[in-house]
Amino acid sequence: MKTTLEITDEPLPQDLARIGEGLAAFNDSDVGASGRKALAVFVRGDAGAIVAGISGYTAWGWLYVQWLWVDERLRGRRIAASMLDAAEREAAERGCQAAWIDTFNPTAAKVYERQGYRPFGTLPDFPVGRSRIFLQKKLR
Repeated sequence: MKTTLEITDEPLPQDLARIGEGLAAFNDSDVGASGRKALAVFVRGDAGAIVAGISGYTAWGWLYVQWLWVDERLRGRRIAASMLDAAEREAAERGCQAAWIDTFNPTAAKVYERQGYRPFGTLPDFPVGRSRIFLQKKLR
């Protein structure tokens, strides 16, 4: 088989999907099906617009919180905590035993620690001058 190497900053969605499908097939054969399922939590304002939210997924008995955002005007009202609680309850109902999240924002890390998450690793200078912190929490 002849191969070529391609680098792009504009990958086609179907090309990215092919990579995901290939990796999922490999992982399924290696460690078993992940049971990956999207999980999102939204907070909407008066007009129905999203003013806070979580996007992540459950897989292999874990919740992964990929994105957590709260509009600046709503910060300090424990909205992140409420969303995490909701996501964790849903993950536990799906059979998850633990959750993980990462951040390079020290304030966010403190919020997650108040929620019971504990650091398990750091990546220094990601971005430069900060550390990316990886945190986990047992759900049951």
